[in-house]
Amino acid sequence: MYVYYLIALVIIAIDQWTKWLVIKYMDLYEQIPIIDQFFYLTSHRNKGAAWGILQGQMTFFYIITVVFAIGIIFYMHKYAKDHRGLAISLSLILGGALGNFIDRLFRKEVVDFLDFIIFGYDYPIFNIADSALVVGVILFAIVTFIDEKKRGQMTQ
Repeated sequence: MYVYYLIALVIIAIDQWTKWLVIKYMDLYEQIPIIDQFFYLTSHRNKGAAWGILQGQMTFFYIITVVFAIGIIFYMHKYAKDHRGLAISLSLILGGALGNFIDRLFRKEVVDFLDFIIFGYDYPIFNIADSALVVGVILFAIVTFIDEKKRGQMTQ
């Protein structure tokens, strides 16, 4: 079980390190083209959630993240002990949630820097923690779908 907490810690470490690099070496709103018209490093700050919703609601985010993290840890211990895919997905979700929680707690805002333009759409700027959350949720959905499909085949 501890290896899954290590995955979460690695996500947090990479997330916090990359955010530190952005803060240290980039001015706010500075943009560095990596692949022109597709991918940029853009120093941005967000005092809300995804797409800038709930701006400035830090107390709400503190409470929700603590409750959410406790729920993830409980779920990992109860249901994911013997299920590698489920445990990995929950580790990614936990690491992502705590990575952004650290920003909110110590910086009062989340540092974002990954900026993509996809088919002309300038996707909202995000970070490593956000990526881990999204990948974790997608993996969780896939694992849950596969498990439900297997259960359905067993009952037939």
